[in-house]
Amino acid sequence: MMSDLFTAQRAMRNMRKAAMQRGVVAVLDIGTSKIACLILRFDGQERRGGEDGVGSLAGQSGFRVIGAATTRSRGVRFGEIDAMQQTERAIRTAVQAAQKMAQVRVDHVIACFAGGRGCSHGLTGTTELQDSVVTEADIALALSACEMPDEGPGREVLHALPVNFAIDHRPDLIDPRGQTGNTLTASMHLLTVDAGVVRNLLYCIKRCDLELAGLASSAYASGLASLVEDELELGAVCVDMGGGATGLSVFVRKQMVCADCVRLGGDHVTSDISKGLQVSLAVAERMKTLHGGVVATGMDDRDMIRVGGNTGDWEHDRRTVSRAELIGIIRPRVEEILEEVRMRLDMVGFESLPSRQIVLTGGASQIPGLDGLAARMLGQQVRLGRPLRVQGLPQSATGPAFASSVGLCLFATRPQDECWDFGSPTERYPARSLRRAVRWFREYW
Repeated sequence: MMSDLFTAQRAMRNMRKAAMQRGVVAVLDIGTSKIACLILRFDGQERRGGEDGVGSLAGQSGFRVIGAATTRSRGVRFGEIDAMQQTERAIRTAVQAAQKMAQVRVDHVIACFAGGRGCSHGLTGTTELQDSVVTEADIALALSACEMPDEGPGREVLHALPVNFAIDHRPDLIDPRGQTGNTLTASMHLLTVDAGVVRNLLYCIKRCDLELAGLASSAYASGLASLVEDELELGAVCVDMGGGATGLSVFVRKQMVCADCVRLGGDHVTSDISKGLQVSLAVAERMKTLHGGVVATGMDDRDMIRVGGNTGDWEHDRRTVSRAELIGIIRPRVEEILEEVRMRLDMVGFESLPSRQIVLTGGASQIPGLDGLAARMLGQQVRLGRPLRVQGLPQSATGPAFASSVGLCLFATRPQDECWDFGSPTERYPARSLRRAVRWFREYW
């Protein structure tokens, strides 16, 4: 299975490089509440990554956003495709609107998603150096020596990130190439997801007459966009509060070392309002956006909100509720989400990070007072994060709800240093595995 994934990921990487050389590629954020598409144009200028950049094992190309569009997501639940035809129509709508704005046609997209029940693994592999100087072949040997976890059938590798290297007794090396020694040890973070979720996503994109040139976790993309350099280096957690799921990504020394997902999000808050006040989901979403909050004051008892609606019942549609009552519905669900996040952070040993910074992003993070509540429940070092500004990005796409989209732009152009970027020796895989890899690639691409 590992060789199958490496073959597919390398094929996507080559496809992405070819699209970037042609000058245009699209990124697609397939979320539960919205589907966003950004079209990037590349200037063709190469910049070398350095030690102070995210990832330092390859080059990076400059880009500009020339098209952007969003549409309401349909057929997606918990970040996973639930109704194929509805999701296909929504993707087509977003991509066509972005193409119209950019006045260019795109054939290749890089996508991210939040579902799949991701599971993180820390792996270690060791190899003896052949010529005492570390080369990319030695790195490939060390990474391929990592012992894969036995999760059973139905899992796929989404990310395989080398997070640390050691030569003999010298640990914590970012880039060991060119250094001398006898033994090279590589530590790798492996993120696996449900294979059925990935296959549905691949098939849906294929039905939209698009070629997939890359696939990433939304939590990973949000972390790239929302964390600043010091947070990436010293250690921080990005909590991406989306519509159907809340993603967590832990970064240390500028690499993601753990990822997880809570299957709760802003749509569950909207659903609670709809049920509690007996209003439609559209009305509940409007009330949450305009009047929502998690901290009630004495003024909120007297601040009356007109419910509205179109039921035809005049008495029902002219009702009013106090803002305190609305907050009383919103806060328990938000506390449940934050409590789940705290439990996941405790499981991964968040307290051991050098800097215990938590950054909240995503559309649901915009509820007033959420940062203060999160600071009391998760820790004192909590801030609201907005995605980094990229060239050409429209003002409407600069909010926390677009953290995954902007992060996907950075993922497309950042120096690539995932495991399959190094030429793992084919002799480690039997011919049957290679034949299976080719068959797997043809079936899903």
